[in-house]
Amino acid sequence: MLAAMTRASWISTLVFLAAVTPAAFGADSAKPNIVFILADDLGWSDVGFNGADFYETPNIDRLARQGMIFTNAYSGGPNCSPTRACLMTGAYTPRHHIWTPGGGAKGDVRRMKLKVPVQAPFFKRSGVEPWPPNFETTNELDPAFVSIAEVLQTAGYVSGRFGKWHLGPDTQGFDYSTLGAADDGKKRYYDDPDATERLTTAALEFIEKHRHDPFFVYLPYWDVHTPLVAHPEAVAKYKAKLERFKTDREYNPVYAAMIEAVDTGVGRVMAKLAELGLEENTLLIFSSDNGGVSSITYNDPLRAGKGSLFEGGIRVATCMRWPAVIQPGTRCDTPVTSVDFLPTFAEIAGAELPKSQPVDGESFLPLLRGQRALEDRAIFWHYPLYLSGRNRTNFIPFPGGTPGKGPGWRTTPVSAIRKGDWKLLEFFEDGHIELYNLREDIGEKHDLAQKMPAKARELLEKLHAWQRAVGAPIPKEPNPVYGGS
Repeated sequence: MLAAMTRASWISTLVFLAAVTPAAFGADSAKPNIVFILADDLGWSDVGFNGADFYETPNIDRLARQGMIFTNAYSGGPNCSPTRACLMTGAYTPRHHIWTPGGGAKGDVRRMKLKVPVQAPFFKRSGVEPWPPNFETTNELDPAFVSIAEVLQTAGYVSGRFGKWHLGPDTQGFDYSTLGAADDGKKRYYDDPDATERLTTAALEFIEKHRHDPFFVYLPYWDVHTPLVAHPEAVAKYKAKLERFKTDREYNPVYAAMIEAVDTGVGRVMAKLAELGLEENTLLIFSSDNGGVSSITYNDPLRAGKGSLFEGGIRVATCMRWPAVIQPGTRCDTPVTSVDFLPTFAEIAGAELPKSQPVDGESFLPLLRGQRALEDRAIFWHYPLYLSGRNRTNFIPFPGGTPGKGPGWRTTPVSAIRKGDWKLLEFFEDGHIELYNLREDIGEKHDLAQKMPAKARELLEKLHAWQRAVGAPIPKEPNPVYGGS
């Protein structure tokens, strides 16, 4: 639901909405443009509008002030590829079987209690004979899925994708696609400090070229993913700042410089839209594909980080601006998630939803209009694999270990549901569940499953019904080499 407002602010909202003509909502007017900027591995707490004080995000914060902050926005998965697949298709992970980059579990195979698909190098490192995948996983999005670009194409949109794809070779209907805006044949640009600037320039040229057409620009930056690389002068700026910054935290100046590069890109997009007179009728979105990496940044007050279905891994910094529709300076507490973007964009464009695939998301256009909506629905996550971690990235210790000390798991096989203020996680290794009230306990410190069995049972039943409906694979078979050395 929308954040609590004073009577005066509600009156202000109603006056604003009354002043907006029906044409501004898409009727009898030019179709709105859509620009979606997606950072890679940016933590929820890494932006100023969510409390960051060392990192500098003036343009992103200005975007947030000019539009709406989504305080409960979620990624479709705890890492990059599942989120991107959910975003493009409007379908949850069990529909497209993209769980993680590489397709299988990562870590010491002998520490996995359950038998799951494992990436080949980890069999070799563990000295274990490989077994074939026991449920479906993939690295590539099936071209049979209808993507956002293909949906918008039916409504007359031209679309461009600039940056990280991570969904295989098929471009899924984009009219223009580039990984790094450089003709060097590279497939990845994680180690290129110029990639963000170059991709932004390419996106701006696309906007300029198509300023008279309805357009969809998808700008998924490679920053701030590892390896950490940035321009020396920017790194020097944050090294100097850290020296005079009163903190006991180990902020990384290179990471801070990468955040600044993303923020600069956002600012350039905003400036180009203003220059071309396209601000009013352009929905501009900023978000991230998952939470921050806990060994690099600080996700508190959220628990854990990238790779986990606790809040630090899936709650993402998100804001949206659309002057024709969104009242500036507003906040929305209603949970939204990656699968919601396809139906939202379809409604904005006046396009039909694909009939050849399930669309699990719902349009949040009413939320942008300041209306109450989506308050009673549940959203879901499913991650049937293992993902290892060390030190601050160790959220689930190996037996006898301590969270955050030494090696462990960022996640074991798990499902999760959020409905209203409540979130429940089901861990498949031993079947235990955890229940949290996120309104009162955003850090997921107080498990209420034993204190509130009726609520836990209610959510678990909904989660099980969803698992059956989407065909979610539930690992149950014991690992034959578990505990070996």
